[in-house]
Amino acid sequence: MSSLAVTHARFQLLETIRIPIAVFGSAFFPSAAMLAFVVPFVGDNAEYATLATVSMITFSVMTTNLFQHGAGVAEDRAQPWDPYVRTLPAGAMPRFAGRILSGLCLMAVSLVPVVLIAAFFTEATVTPLAFLIAAGTTVVIAVPFILMGLAIGYSMPQKAAIVVAQVLFFPLAFLGGLMTGPGLAPGIVENIAPYLPTGGAARLMWAAVSDIPYDFRSIAALVGWTAVLGGGALWAYRRDEGRRFS
Repeated sequence: MSSLAVTHARFQLLETIRIPIAVFGSAFFPSAAMLAFVVPFVGDNAEYATLATVSMITFSVMTTNLFQHGAGVAEDRAQPWDPYVRTLPAGAMPRFAGRILSGLCLMAVSLVPVVLIAAFFTEATVTPLAFLIAAGTTVVIAVPFILMGLAIGYSMPQKAAIVVAQVLFFPLAFLGGLMTGPGLAPGIVENIAPYLPTGGAARLMWAAVSDIPYDFRSIAALVGWTAVLGGGALWAYRRDEGRRFS
């Protein structure tokens, strides 16, 4: 199954790379936010700049996976190639795994500008160990957003999936506290954020690069969201398969 997953991932990456604007688009919003809000306002404060950078990384993880898997999967379902691949005997898991691998690769590309802006235009700083922990945490927090994108992509037509992804990303970012620093959001946001996937992801990232302790409410909520969204993605895939191939 691993070789099939790699083959699917390679195919997805080649399709995306052939349209360079798709790769550029996933990196644009977090990079623009870094230049517009982080660099001029907290760029000269090492602590705030570091926390803001990982918030933008979380934002990039969310948007990349929502659009790559949400809109991307819905678009693929409309192509003649998709029904043919679905008839092959390999099953769903290699395709799911391939999409996750390709999504992680594209996500890594979208994060490069954010990291470079933080390194050259702000006072953000991390130790080598904290950098490695943050890199591993980035992969972990990507999982629920990948599953969210898959659930959207397999349950909706292309036009609806794009709209839903666009509608979701800003409220999730704002209510998750990505637009402010730790403890600086409005009271209602501080109360809600730990229980949202964005808030839980941001708090894991903040803890990875600073002395902020891990919030176990957020960790539990993130695990719960991962399970729910994983179940939703699998249900959407089977529902789509039953409707189109039964």
